[in-house]
Amino acid sequence: MKKVLIIEDEQSIAELERDYLEIEGFETDIELNGRTGLQRALQGNYAMIILDVMLPEVDGFEICRTIRNNSDVPIIIVSAKKEDIDKIRGLGLGADDYMTKPFSPAELVARIKSHLARYNRLVNQRVDDHNEELKIKGLVINKNSRRVYLNGQEIQLTNKEFDLLVFLAENPERVLSKEQIFEKIWGMNTWGEITTVAVHIRKIREKMEEDTSNPQYIETVWGVGYRFKVS
Repeated sequence: MKKVLIIEDEQSIAELERDYLEIEGFETDIELNGRTGLQRALQGNYAMIILDVMLPEVDGFEICRTIRNNSDVPIIIVSAKKEDIDKIRGLGLGADDYMTKPFSPAELVARIKSHLARYNRLVNQRVDDHNEELKIKGLVINKNSRRVYLNGQEIQLTNKEFDLLVFLAENPERVLSKEQIFEKIWGMNTWGEITTVAVHIRKIREKMEEDTSNPQYIETVWGVGYRFKVS
């Protein structure tokens, strides 16, 4: 049985999330405090973490940052903070998804299932993928170890950043729309924010490119999407 940790200071919302998840066969734990929620997230063996932002003692952004530095566990932020800057910050810290309140509990469950299915496929792929390295213009992507090197220096990427980079690199010189990328990486073609793609592209460029205004790897094709350049 998959175990989900809910870190949410509004008990009624936490219990609503718990009820919907348990109906679908998930086991759940609830933490109403940011500090104890973080401790439990780091110590427990969870398949998914549902995370609020405005929490007592330790806020959700700091929790997300700390978890991501220690674990690849999928994280979905569910927050009343609706501004784009908050979504960008949460996704940039390594959250896999960002939902705003009020939200549909049924949609939350659907997103959880989608993220878990994709995460499990990636874990299995790490074992089964024999074509483990992509080498392009000084860039080395090892798909088994999920590590990236540029001119011999390792680049630290989040799970979604890595998946996105691999998808683009495996389709060199092909223009991929934001919708194609979103469906492939996030596993959903109707939910979520397409702007998530642009946020992750920007983060990858900041880590890889000397001049982000003149990228050498991921090129923007205005009005369409992105292309991975090999020349």
